[in-house]
Amino acid sequence: PPPAPPAAVAAAPPARASILVAARSVQAGTLLKPEDLSARDMPVEDIPAGALRDTPDARIDITGAMVRRTLSAAEPLRLDGLLRPGENGFLAAVLAPGMRAVTVGVDAVTGTAGLIWPGDRVDVILTQAFDENDIAPARRVAGEAVLTAARVIAVDRHLVQGMQPGAIGDTLREANRTVTIEVTPEQATRVAVATRLGRLSLALRAAGSPAEERLDQRPVWGGDVSGAFTPVGAPAAATASGARIRVFGGPGRVEEIQFR
Repeated sequence: PPPAPPAAVAAAPPARASILVAARSVQAGTLLKPEDLSARDMPVEDIPAGALRDTPDARIDITGAMVRRTLSAAEPLRLDGLLRPGENGFLAAVLAPGMRAVTVGVDAVTGTAGLIWPGDRVDVILTQAFDENDIAPARRVAGEAVLTAARVIAVDRHLVQGMQPGAIGDTLREANRTVTIEVTPEQATRVAVATRLGRLSLALRAAGSPAEERLDQRPVWGGDVSGAFTPVGAPAAATASGARIRVFGGPGRVEEIQFR
């Protein structure tokens, strides 16, 4: 019988790789957050020129970068379409006209344990302690909002870029050391003075909170927070404004007093 034909050799599947793409539509000028990034698997030969491969280092490297032009959902990310923190012109590009950039030193507590990212909005809170002996204990510690709804434009570059290979979660757990925020010239002066007065803390605002929303900036004293400053047997607090009391001075003598 004639020899059997050689068995057909199956063609090797094309090599594939994963690239970084926009997880959703991203407007020009946006500072990239981890949730703006997604991955797309495709044949290596079809990968567009300049597209970024999806690696932990690549994700860390472009987190906080400014998008130069609007990206559509699933569009590949390229370095030439991004301006990263630390590159020449980054701060000038992300600042709105007439605004300034100021940097606030923070730690694991005051910096919200590394959970603040560029593009977030924060309130800046000043806490002061007064050591003078002639000040009542209830008035020796005070806190107040120095700024509200300030936009974060950069987070300590060492934590956003150049970390050793690892999961993004490692970056999230790191404590920020400096946070740069966008402020008006007058607000920049307030921050400069506040840094000399006491300790600054950052309070992260919910996504979508209106930028024009403002907080009550009246100081909160230690006595407002803790009842431990109220001496045992101290008289009750003054009657609330607008309340009325009746004073009985004897038979047939009733006087009504209204507090204003």
